[in-house]
Amino acid sequence: MRVALFITCVNDTLYPRTGQAVVTLLERLGVEVDFPPEQSCCGQPQFNTGYRHDTEPLLRRYATAFRGYDYIVTPSGSCAAMVRDNYPRMGARAAAEGRGQELADLAATAAPRTFELTEFLTDVLKVTDVGAYYPHTVTYHPTCHGLRMLGLGDGPRTLLAAVEGLDLVELPGAEECCGFGGTFAVKNAAVSAAMGADKARNIVSTGAEAVCTVDNSCQMHIGGTLARQGSAVRPVHIAEILASTEGDVW
Repeated sequence: MRVALFITCVNDTLYPRTGQAVVTLLERLGVEVDFPPEQSCCGQPQFNTGYRHDTEPLLRRYATAFRGYDYIVTPSGSCAAMVRDNYPRMGARAAAEGRGQELADLAATAAPRTFELTEFLTDVLKVTDVGAYYPHTVTYHPTCHGLRMLGLGDGPRTLLAAVEGLDLVELPGAEECCGFGGTFAVKNAAVSAAMGADKARNIVSTGAEAVCTVDNSCQMHIGGTLARQGSAVRPVHIAEILASTEGDVW
């Protein structure tokens, strides 16, 4: 099994520990992980802002960088959804515009092999107990792309529930958006901030020490809101929890 790590822009720039956690976790499970240096942005910001044609070179780059791997694993539900859901749409649109099948063919080779981390664990490796230890009270926010586009369902919760020492508490209004939405937070700052405040209030009400998600972009928005409110709740990516063992220190 050849597995490649797609780290994403946000993690590469702001949260490198998440990528390190993914590698630590997968290698502990016996998976050999490679990191193709040719990878770059998947094109989600450009596509979501309406620049479809400008996104097409990034589709080509993605398909080329990850050619030959059995699976492409990413610690980002939103970027996985971009590849799996929007790449085929881009290919179909290009073909409908009379520009040939190239993009559609590239999307068809890349999209089915791309998995968000937790679904790779539960659906491909068929594991739910990854041998993690995290002695803290945690609440889980299911991000919109993971919930609505990837259909992750209870997979992340199942993985968290199996972590030794972890007390998983339910989040009120869990399925409500946190308000980030990428460029939405820039274009609609007031609405985004209000949604973030609602999410933060619900998180604090759980009494949890930490809140985790499968997307560091949403985690960034939630964490920033909590910090501005003076909350001690710690934002943490699920990969870091699943990679933790008894010898690790918070």
